[in-house]
Amino acid sequence: MSRTVFCRKYQKELPGLDFPPMPGAKGQDIYENISKDAWEEWQNQQTMLINEKHLSLMDPNTRKYLQTQMDRFFNNEPFDKAEGYVPPEQ
Repeated sequence: MSRTVFCRKYQKELPGLDFPPMPGAKGQDIYENISKDAWEEWQNQQTMLINEKHLSLMDPNTRKYLQTQMDRFFNNEPFDKAEGYVPPEQ
């Protein structure tokens, strides 16, 4: 049976991650308070930001920027989105 968490992003009980996605306190916080669905949605948003803004993950400022955007995303605050992205029609 999968573990559930009360997801900070969606404000309801949802399946949680299988393990912390990063080391340290931030990874533990995500593991305990963010659902698998919210994490996957953030991964997609992050990928679009990296591609659209041509970000280099070697740059410490890029990592700080993405960390800030991730925190905003999970806390339901305004966050940067890829400007040129048009979702496919269903």
